[in-house]
Amino acid sequence: MAASAALILRESPSMKKAVSLINEIDIGRFPRLLTRILQKLHLKAENSFSEEEEEKLQAAFSLERQDLHLVLETISFILEQAVYYNVKPAALQQQLENIHLRQDKAEAFVSAWSSMGQETIEKFRQRILAPHKV
Repeated sequence: MAASAALILRESPSMKKAVSLINEIDIGRFPRLLTRILQKLHLKAENSFSEEEEEKLQAAFSLERQDLHLVLETISFILEQAVYYNVKPAALQQQLENIHLRQDKAEAFVSAWSSMGQETIEKFRQRILAPHKV
């Protein structure tokens, strides 16, 4: 089955909650959030945001700490799935619409993925294929 046709995002209860939270995020700030997560996605042991930055995000997006973590983890999961399946932008948009992400948010994902996706996939390959130095 081709990756573009495969269902890579399933509607679990936590996914539904995260999607409703993401849909409420100010679209003016959302692309920068996606870009930052994409830039750090390949760094397995490192969080995308410091403790202080997370506090600022909570205030900026009017989210409780637990909800912010769900949003960040879900965005990372969606992008990791896109990396794993090497999803084409149009297929990603379809997947996001299938889980009821609003069109403006889906388009922001697609835009970020279109501009940074191949670079992110390459960073993952380097991390996986590069020998660990002792």
